[in-house]
Amino acid sequence: MKTLTTFAAALLAAPLFASAAPATYAVDPTHTAVFFEALHFGTSTNRGRFTKNSGTVQFDRAGKAGKVELTLDMAGINTGVAPFDKHLQSADFFDVANHPTAKFVGDKFVFDGDKVTEVQGQLTMRGKTAPVTLKAVRFNCYDNPMLKREVCGGDFETTIQRSQWGVNWGLQMGVADATKLIVQVEAVKQ
Repeated sequence: MKTLTTFAAALLAAPLFASAAPATYAVDPTHTAVFFEALHFGTSTNRGRFTKNSGTVQFDRAGKAGKVELTLDMAGINTGVAPFDKHLQSADFFDVANHPTAKFVGDKFVFDGDKVTEVQGQLTMRGKTAPVTLKAVRFNCYDNPMLKREVCGGDFETTIQRSQWGVNWGLQMGVADATKLIVQVEAVKQ
């Protein structure tokens, strides 16, 4: 009888373990962008966004784990001011001619209960890699009524020191090193 009970328990638990496998999600570029904010000579805040992106997310809610890879096309920067965009694309800032993409790879998801609270990983930009932690302002998964698939995502924030990646222009003149990044991301289950 004990063997039969153990066998029955194993059969009942099998679907739970099968559903615990990580799911793959494709980043939805229409609902994903990276925004930046940097103080300009202590007076106002320069803002812009990178709108051309791609990536994937592996998400295991039950196992409280995941991995995200988000690649940004640095030529897709948009501040709303074309001459400023060109300056940011130049060697003074992002050096898009030599470094056309930036990439964030987050391989540690931190949870509070069932909610993702942060994603820790590495940001590669201008050929340099440094650790970055994205704090979740909000995170949610929902069944998209139009796509008929699950979508997960949220808003994440961090502040980096741009000089870590060799983006040094203007530092000696008073342009701030600290740059706030706001990552809006949604990814569709495949």
